[in-house]
Amino acid sequence: MTAGALATLVVVAVGAAVTSPASASPTTLLGLSPSSAAAAGADHPELAPLRRPFAMPGFKEQEFNGALFVGEGETRFSVSVDLLTKDGKVINENMVPSIQKLGPIATDASYYEIELSTDDRVLTPERLGGLKATIDHPESWSATDVANAKAQLPGLQAKYDAMQAGKRNVVVKYARVDDTELVGSVTALDDDTSVWVDASAPWLEPSTYAVDGPASLTGSSAGVRDAGRTGHFRVDADAPADVSASWATLKDMLAGMVGKTAAPGQGAAALRYELSKGETVTFTAHLGDTPVPKATRSKAETLALIADARAHVDDRSVSGTGQVGRATTFMRDAMALNANYDEKYDRSFVMWGLGGGGDDIFKGWDSGWDGITANSLDPALALDHVRDFYDQGGGPRYDQLNAGPMHAYLAWRTYTRTGDKSILELVYPYLTSYIARMPEFDTNKDGLLESPWAGPRLGGRGNHLGLDDSPQYQKFEQVVTDGTDNRDNTNLTDVALNSYYGLFSENLSQMATALGKPDDAAKYAALKQQLKTRMNEHLWNAERGLYLNRYLDGSWEPTNTPTVFYPLFGGLATPERARVLVDDHLLNPDEFWGEYAVPSVARNDPSFCSAGDHHPGVTGYEFFQKHTEEDACEEWKGAVWPPMNATVYDGLKRYGFDKPAADLATKSTKLWLTTWEELGWFPEYWDPEPGQVINSAATDTAYRTYSWSNLMPLMGTQELIADEPWGDPAGFRFGTLGLPGTNAVDGIPLHGHHWDVSAGTNTTLLKQDGRLVFQAVGGRVVVRDFVYDGTSARFTVKAEKATRLSLHPIAGGKPKVVSVPAGTTAVTL
Repeated sequence: MTAGALATLVVVAVGAAVTSPASASPTTLLGLSPSSAAAAGADHPELAPLRRPFAMPGFKEQEFNGALFVGEGETRFSVSVDLLTKDGKVINENMVPSIQKLGPIATDASYYEIELSTDDRVLTPERLGGLKATIDHPESWSATDVANAKAQLPGLQAKYDAMQAGKRNVVVKYARVDDTELVGSVTALDDDTSVWVDASAPWLEPSTYAVDGPASLTGSSAGVRDAGRTGHFRVDADAPADVSASWATLKDMLAGMVGKTAAPGQGAAALRYELSKGETVTFTAHLGDTPVPKATRSKAETLALIADARAHVDDRSVSGTGQVGRATTFMRDAMALNANYDEKYDRSFVMWGLGGGGDDIFKGWDSGWDGITANSLDPALALDHVRDFYDQGGGPRYDQLNAGPMHAYLAWRTYTRTGDKSILELVYPYLTSYIARMPEFDTNKDGLLESPWAGPRLGGRGNHLGLDDSPQYQKFEQVVTDGTDNRDNTNLTDVALNSYYGLFSENLSQMATALGKPDDAAKYAALKQQLKTRMNEHLWNAERGLYLNRYLDGSWEPTNTPTVFYPLFGGLATPERARVLVDDHLLNPDEFWGEYAVPSVARNDPSFCSAGDHHPGVTGYEFFQKHTEEDACEEWKGAVWPPMNATVYDGLKRYGFDKPAADLATKSTKLWLTTWEELGWFPEYWDPEPGQVINSAATDTAYRTYSWSNLMPLMGTQELIADEPWGDPAGFRFGTLGLPGTNAVDGIPLHGHHWDVSAGTNTTLLKQDGRLVFQAVGGRVVVRDFVYDGTSARFTVKAEKATRLSLHPIAGGKPKVVSVPAGTTAVTL
């Protein structure tokens, strides 16, 4: 058998009798029949929605310092730790700027830890350094800029010094005792630290709170869904407070905490503590249907509960080792921070971009990616996230024409991971209506879509795909039309838009098949094929070897951005052209490769980092403009964006470019880790060149905890194990041909089980619920469409060299063993 040939092997256990191929009958997801798949949560607790009562730390938007309690009938309470600044402010919510460090956090909310600071890091040494660089290199900036820098620096330096002198940090920890009880602690990292422990209504529900002795708070509230129910709440600290009070409203409480005029009453209550460096206060917070008795546990007992919960975080949640596995662990913590509760629909969801983006789920493409990330960590959150999206009605927003495709992609991947067909039944009517409108943007009726007109402002011309100021859309022209949308068309046939359109049609065909709608499945499959034909006839620039946008007069839009690779994501590229794209362009360091990849404009394109002046030789500030201004690579003119990297990555995996995909996952993970480990942030995007000060937008207070940032480490996680959206829905993919060293992830939820994968240069191991089921020894492998029923499996394997495979039945017995050559082999064991 020659290397690289696709072989089919039917293998038996050593010493066993011959068995029939595992593919003799279809395998349903989770081992359930289609009729019972929608009820998977009943048999798979990891898929079940939140039950009442629950106690969840960090689960209310922007209150990363507190915990949410919800009882039967939706009685709701919160407890928070509030940090006081030396200039008379209280850090109670809207506190993204105050997050110093994060984690560990257990996905099931059994443990939560966060470090908060009075230093919002709006002023940093790096930002002051930009002013100093301007002053030290007057030849690189205008005289006006230099004069302004000289005028600004002294005042800003003094402000920074004062902030540092008054900086106070605390570490807040929560551990869940049971569904109604949490214990917490707050530890001062500096002397002269003032904190409040408060109890209040999470969303201003009618309720009453009071101080009950020197170290206790009580509360009661009627149910939001059942007014006949009354919930009760109690907080008991381990030591008498230095000050205690109750106020008429939450607003009064926040004013009273800093000594301002505030009305007393029963709307909120709090205990104040003055702490020295290293001093800790502990407390117990408890929810009940009747008045809750005072907690009697000691500080030592509380600290022991917290320490035990912390020690077991990785046992209860996804975790990993090696660079990629470590990043997976941190991604778990980041996503847990952004998990939120929708008080209007009583569901969990992932807060969009701002790491506290508000009450409501974002209706654009961001939240599609957020759900895909959640699927690898917490499928119950992913399922709730999808349902919450449609609870609000209307489906994906139409002004972002990739929102429909991305939410179809999310729904399909959620189904293939969980087997919950009700998700497809929910989304299908919305998405079929959405795609039916999209041909209105086919200006010349040739089967390909043109970009919508966004008005004369250049900065928003890529908004139809969330690409804001991408230079590829700067020169299109308006074509007046009369469609269902209020936008006119343009004269630019759009590679990225048509790639999303192709993916959309494919996902709908897959959904239609799963839902028993063969006519719909055929219709959408035909649309996908039509788009593939037209894309390759009209949008392939043979001279440059790129899929490029093209004007209706036949001329090419020359800007080279990563959207040239999107036809791989949409399944529209031919294999030969995909190879040209990867070998000649993606892996070319003059274009898209390099230490930081993938820049949102090719490095050798005239539009690369064209949003401002360059300052060659000014180390760290080559792209710096002015204080508070974004740099020359801002947004889509060069910065590295997580959703763009993820789109390229998924396209690489789809076409079998496993080594470049592994390398991209490695680069993305490393870039994400630099920000996480150095700053405790997961920002919206990054500078495309190493050694630069992080982009203004990445360090702006609103963008430090951007949910789609987690796509960067997700690529590494999905190198090790992932669903295969374009493969067998009953199977999955695992293994890598390129992650450096040995990496492992544990507890990945998929198909109703938890999977552990370890992959190195010689050995790949797969465990199901802690039991070894697969081993490859001899070299790296990628296994695709792995369908396993506990005793037998079928799959294809790509091996970098001759490798010995073994399948271990769950029930025990001898393993089934086979050796495969280098290349791709179909195997039945």
